[in-house]
Amino acid sequence: MRKPIHQSLSRRELLWSWGGGLGGVALAQMLGREGLYAASTNGPAPKAKRVVQLFMSGAASQVDTFDYKPEVARRNGQKFDPGGKVELFQSDPGPIMASPWDWKPYGQCGKMISDLVPHIGSQADRIAFLHAMVSKSNVHGPATFLQSTGFVLPGYPSMGAWLSYGLGSMNDNLPTFVALPDLRGFPPNGPGNWSAGFLPAQHQGTMIRVGRPQPIHDLFPPQGAGFVTPSSEKATLAALEEMNRAHLEARGEDSQLEARIQSYEMAAKLQLSAPEALDIASESPAVRKLYGVDEPLTQDFGTRCLVARRLLERGVRFVQVWSGADNGFPRRNWDSHENIAKDHAQMAGEMDRPAAALIQDLAATGLLDDTIVYWTTEFGRMPCSQGSLGRDHNPFAFTSWLAGGGVRGGVSYGSSDEWSYKVAENETFGYDVHATVLHLLGIDHQRLTYRHNGIDRRLTDVHGRVIDDILA
Repeated sequence: MRKPIHQSLSRRELLWSWGGGLGGVALAQMLGREGLYAASTNGPAPKAKRVVQLFMSGAASQVDTFDYKPEVARRNGQKFDPGGKVELFQSDPGPIMASPWDWKPYGQCGKMISDLVPHIGSQADRIAFLHAMVSKSNVHGPATFLQSTGFVLPGYPSMGAWLSYGLGSMNDNLPTFVALPDLRGFPPNGPGNWSAGFLPAQHQGTMIRVGRPQPIHDLFPPQGAGFVTPSSEKATLAALEEMNRAHLEARGEDSQLEARIQSYEMAAKLQLSAPEALDIASESPAVRKLYGVDEPLTQDFGTRCLVARRLLERGVRFVQVWSGADNGFPRRNWDSHENIAKDHAQMAGEMDRPAAALIQDLAATGLLDDTIVYWTTEFGRMPCSQGSLGRDHNPFAFTSWLAGGGVRGGVSYGSSDEWSYKVAENETFGYDVHATVLHLLGIDHQRLTYRHNGIDRRLTDVHGRVIDDILA
């Protein structure tokens, strides 16, 4: 005889069976704080608690940064003929173009890295390089979505939203998921890259515009609103919550309304916690110098990397830091169609030192042991020239890398061919990186699902495998 549901399911299992509702959300919060999610799903033992994603918007060139190909240098100026038709985004293939930068070995692992990114090179022994990354699109918007959400179409939750849903918060006074866009503007897709998609709305990323007079929109009353006092604001929030709760109870589940209620509550907490978390004035001169926050070239990205560290150490689960903005022409991102030497020198000059500083600083404070640093871009660039000085899109082979949080440093996984044009060994997709990150956080990527439109959706879609070769 079948047992009644209240006898056959534990309270935890019963709540989780309601995963699309507030019961499941509450359970995710509870399990995340208690560190029990992996145990409750028979997942792997977690080695990491938090993630910082450094996203190079516009497509950083692997052939000029981390994927050393001496054959490209030797055949500089010769016809590019890898066999078969060469498919490019907006040009015909020009001759082979050697990188404008020299290469040399870094660290005890002897990793060959370009002089374009020497500071990241200094951290090579802490990094696992993924040289066989492939994208399913050579268009910036869909490819950016693919790395951010696991899908090329809009409407799907970002990686940070999945982690917020699956693991919950580690703090009471700051968001679980924070996005730090480039001061110059947004990447392709804009805030869609940190959307909650069909997950409950409270799991979307909180955007903080570091470097602006008001980093969080409408967090504080305008200067002319003298009638707003701490007591009146508290009373207003209490009245709003009462009305919203009554509205919610009368209409059943509404994740957007629930998220709005929680956003009011979080805003009140952020009025106290955000100014302190975003204030880097208390950091030592040595730390400020490490990140380059007082130098014009590295000020923006360096400040955001330092703020990311401050957020991580205060319990924020997932932080996105964007390099590059999709603001038309002249470009202020990694999309170097016209002049790779000029454009990449600018972008890497802004990014290299702060990114390396983040790894070094996390290591010095002990946070790197349980924090994953994930550096990525939407696709790579071609080994042949576009025009005479640029490089076109290359979705067939590019490089991402991981450090910290259970990642084995000083290793390279997968390889491209002699040109850095297509994958030669161990083809790797964003799904595999997502599966690996979830694994390190103690989550089986096949079991973290959400029922939507009759389908059990997940971050890795129907794909993904853990990259065991880069695990410590």
